[in-house]
Amino acid sequence: MLVTGGAGFIGSHACVELLDHGYEVIVVDDYTNSSPQVLARVERVAGRFVGAVYELDIRDRRSLSAVFERHSVDAVMHFAALKSPSASLKSPVPYYDTNVGGTTALLRAMHEHGVHRLVFSSTCAVYGDAGPGLLDESTPAAPAAPYGTSKWISEQILADVCRHCPDCTVLCLRYANPAGAHPSGMLGEVPSDVPDNLLPYVAQVAVGRRERLRIFGGDYPTPDGTAIRDYIHVMDTVEAHRVALDHLADAPGMRVFNIGLGQGSSVLDVVAVFSAACGRQVPYEIAPRRPGDVASLVADASAVSRAWGWRPTRDLGDVCRDAWRFQQLNPRGYREDGEGYRAAGHDGQPPA
Repeated sequence: MLVTGGAGFIGSHACVELLDHGYEVIVVDDYTNSSPQVLARVERVAGRFVGAVYELDIRDRRSLSAVFERHSVDAVMHFAALKSPSASLKSPVPYYDTNVGGTTALLRAMHEHGVHRLVFSSTCAVYGDAGPGLLDESTPAAPAAPYGTSKWISEQILADVCRHCPDCTVLCLRYANPAGAHPSGMLGEVPSDVPDNLLPYVAQVAVGRRERLRIFGGDYPTPDGTAIRDYIHVMDTVEAHRVALDHLADAPGMRVFNIGLGQGSSVLDVVAVFSAACGRQVPYEIAPRRPGDVASLVADASAVSRAWGWRPTRDLGDVCRDAWRFQQLNPRGYREDGEGYRAAGHDGQPPA
């Protein structure tokens, strides 16, 4: 199993999920927004070694092709991408280059080496500002930022490839806001700069790294004026990806599923729940709306439940509790060892 972006937030948790279920895992990552240290922690949490790790940009087709030549890859989970809607508005070209170009480079390498099974990490941002209420997979795409557009274009490429290549099977999973951390406290979300996502920002305020949370927009047409999102626990997110592997053979071509709780929480809801989790009020201020954000983005995830009998089992309280545990143990992210954690070496013994 090849995992692109396997050192990232979702990718690292996916590696644990796969290792826990007996998969052999090969990771490629260029560490743009991640750390090599995280993979040592993946091995310690799972109690198994990652099969191999390659530092490379998936747009480097020659290096990526060499990975396929060295290993027997039967399927790919594709997480490698840039993911900030607001940053994509300021610099759209890198988003198309990385997210679309990376996907096409991966498809070319897969095709050249006879690999035709892919689970693609997409986003509910493809729906854009579709209004309140639940959005199902038939909701027309209308991305509000280049990030969402880059994922939508990638989806169209994948669908077209499947139409012209009968052997290709793709499951595309769209989700809004994966959050939280591994319950061990050893893995979590560690942005390389000022957090663009809400939960790591709240956690850094709670632990004292930042003075207060800036809430972008207090005048949205929502009950409390702040934006509403569907926050799905990262462990539920990666479990859905692992379950998807079991269903790639259900039907040919490409299929799209929303992944989420199917219920929204406002920014102020998250602040209240996180404040309860950490035992102190998280200070905040209301700032102007941020370009590229929408008032509400909550997906109807009932289709995947009907198809696979799968649904998330964790709620916002679990998200906040696990995110806070990780932040407490790792106040400066992976730059510190927290509670005595050390990078595990490949010494021929399973990680402790």
